[in-house]
Amino acid sequence: MIHDNEIAKQLAKSLLQIKAIILQPENPFTWAAGWKSPIYCDNRKTLSFPEIRTYIRQSLASAVNNQFQGSNIIGGVATAGIPHGVLLAEELGLPFIYVRSQAKLHGKQNKIEGYYDKGSSVILIEDLISSGKSSLEAVNTLRNANLNVKGVISIFTYGFSQAKANFENANCKFISLCNYKYILEEALETNYISKKELPILEEWRKKPELWGKIKNTNI
Repeated sequence: MIHDNEIAKQLAKSLLQIKAIILQPENPFTWAAGWKSPIYCDNRKTLSFPEIRTYIRQSLASAVNNQFQGSNIIGGVATAGIPHGVLLAEELGLPFIYVRSQAKLHGKQNKIEGYYDKGSSVILIEDLISSGKSSLEAVNTLRNANLNVKGVISIFTYGFSQAKANFENANCKFISLCNYKYILEEALETNYISKKELPILEEWRKKPELWGKIKNTNI
């Protein structure tokens, strides 16, 4: 679910302008899973642009205030969710914690870093949602520590049906500031992509695991 249409439009424009998101339907990227993808997303680049960084921080704060009132803690998913989570926590004057993908192998072997009281309500911040697997692993870690996860907010999501099903099965609310649909709309409006490329890019989101095998027949 998108938090706000105007925020999604503005953020799509910004992400494309600074090349935090790149679209290359005729020269696709390869994901770690082996999938071919016409899109590359690196939201870490937003941290280098103060105006965009501020806009994301304020938009995340708007999402929390409108969708998740009464939260006690802001959490971040390591590693990309940490900086934006810290900025949001500062904006709202709330404590911050973050969740590791794996527990440390030394010291206290923490998987959750930072101070929290059991029973506190947490909003989890993620930079990017694909299947939602890593985010939901962090949700489970927090729940196992007796924390109440009120939901997950991402900067961007591809909008895969698998992600929607995964969050529903985990009974976890999920919203995003921007998604693939708004990226394509902005890219088409600014001639970043052509009308010929649009159906190719739309097909990828429907069947990303198969897209590389059928792409050449659609160009």
